[in-house]
Amino acid sequence: MIRIWNSIVGKLWATILLLVSFVLFIVTLFLLEFLDNFHTKQAEESLQREATTISKIVNDYNEQTTSSMTQSMNQIVDDILDLETNAIVVDQQGNVLYSFHTSSSKKEIEDQLLSEGSLFNTPESGKHKMKEMILPSLTEQDVMEQFLILSYPFEQANGEQASVLMYQSLDAVHRTTKSTTNIVFLSAFIAFILTTFFAFFLSTRITLPLRKMKQAAFELSKGNFDTHLPVAQNDEIGQLATAFNQMGRQLKYNIELIKQEKEQLSSILTSMTDAVVTFNQDYSILLKNPQAELLLKKWYGYNQKNHHPLPKEVFHMLKHAISFAEEVEDELELGGQFYVISISPLYSENSIRGAVAVFRDMTEQHKLDKLRSDFIANVSHELRTPISMLQGYSEAIIDDVVSSEEERMEMVQIIHDESKRMSRLVTDLLNLARMESGYIQLNKNPLSIVEFLERMVTKFSQVAKDAKVDLSLETEELNTLLVTADEDRLEQVFTNLIDNAIRHTPDGGAVTLGVYRSTGILDITVADTGVGIPEKDLPYIFERFYKADKARTRGKGGTGLGLAIAKNIMEAHNGSILATRGDEKGTIFICSLPFDAINK
Repeated sequence: MIRIWNSIVGKLWATILLLVSFVLFIVTLFLLEFLDNFHTKQAEESLQREATTISKIVNDYNEQTTSSMTQSMNQIVDDILDLETNAIVVDQQGNVLYSFHTSSSKKEIEDQLLSEGSLFNTPESGKHKMKEMILPSLTEQDVMEQFLILSYPFEQANGEQASVLMYQSLDAVHRTTKSTTNIVFLSAFIAFILTTFFAFFLSTRITLPLRKMKQAAFELSKGNFDTHLPVAQNDEIGQLATAFNQMGRQLKYNIELIKQEKEQLSSILTSMTDAVVTFNQDYSILLKNPQAELLLKKWYGYNQKNHHPLPKEVFHMLKHAISFAEEVEDELELGGQFYVISISPLYSENSIRGAVAVFRDMTEQHKLDKLRSDFIANVSHELRTPISMLQGYSEAIIDDVVSSEEERMEMVQIIHDESKRMSRLVTDLLNLARMESGYIQLNKNPLSIVEFLERMVTKFSQVAKDAKVDLSLETEELNTLLVTADEDRLEQVFTNLIDNAIRHTPDGGAVTLGVYRSTGILDITVADTGVGIPEKDLPYIFERFYKADKARTRGKGGTGLGLAIAKNIMEAHNGSILATRGDEKGTIFICSLPFDAINK
């Protein structure tokens, strides 16, 4: 029932019913008023005619007073009067001359009529009087009814004045009104039936298509843009269905277009190396790409403001950009990292709705700039001494400063050694540049690591004896252990490590090579008993030109590029190299290589 009243059918039905009921009510009021006046007037005219007729009959029979004539007159008058109309003839003194009344309440009615002296005591011939009175019922005992009283004065044949008092019950008028009311109610019932039929007929023609449109609209709200309404009419509802179908197609096109643009924007943001964050006007984060999410996680805990994930420096920039509608750009150092930050306001028509921030990590750029400047400084430092020596000794020879052939040969030998040193430096720089740029080429083959290390020990045994250093290899039962590697490149690594260990181990010391296996990894160690590398220098020894022993002689020092080259070679083998201090003294270099598949 509630569903009907909430529908268009119910509202239309109720509206038409109210309209019909209101019209019928107004029509009924006017109709009843009209009928009441009409019937009252008709009754008045009828009573007047009847009273005139009775007065004439009374005058005609007045001279003949025989009982037969009186009876004949009564018969004529009774024929004139209907069942609900009665009459009496009275003189001016209120005496009843004739009575044409047959009901049981005759005496009570006549007494009340005679008590109203204004009806007959001052008659004026031909001018009747009308009055309504409450008199006893003609048909029921102890019941009062409303009567219409007409007093018609006339002059009798003897010249005296008399009056005909006609009284008629208004039940006839009321019955007519009741009949009219019943007709109105019947009309209202028929109107109710017709209205109901008309409303539910409209339901099939109007509300049924509207309900289908409502269901289709709900489907559109769920994202089903393929919903189609049948167009079965050419009226406004059919045009509405056509417009609805066009709207669905247009919505589908627009949603697909927005989806494509969103995916394109998402792909662009995801593929960007810069971190991008979009902020709302209240500084809350609306959108961020994966790089920005990682950056915000990195900044977590750095910011002292618990209510916002941004560092306070960046938050101040964001606040300035949104408050003053200005683009802000600056380079900041946050947590040891360098960032170029650009924040631009976002507009919605003429008002600012937020801001977009782009964070570019410039840490590697700063490192590269520092490496470039350090490289230039180190190369200049490394080349300055040999060039100065080449220049000095060559000028001495040219100027013939030397006094003997032996001194000349010594100078030539120094020039030769320094030129070889410069050649090694340039060669190492070229090799390191190739490796760091990714152009290193490896010729990998299965290699027995134990046999390889035994060969390296044999290679440096004479050098170790000359330096009075004990060189040895410690292995377990691993003679069949194989790794896939470039033997020449590994020999370059261990040649550098063993040579450094022997050169920095005092007389009577020891250099030990070891092989240790763990899960999926093979560790090869080179340990010496020298003074060792200071703890503070261990993180930097694999950088180019870094020399931990600042006081060592140049003839013993090398180029400072060997460990950097060794690190690149190990990383090219998917391995690693690190250095630690020994338990008591000296330094331990650990080279880690992955197992070959044939060892698993």
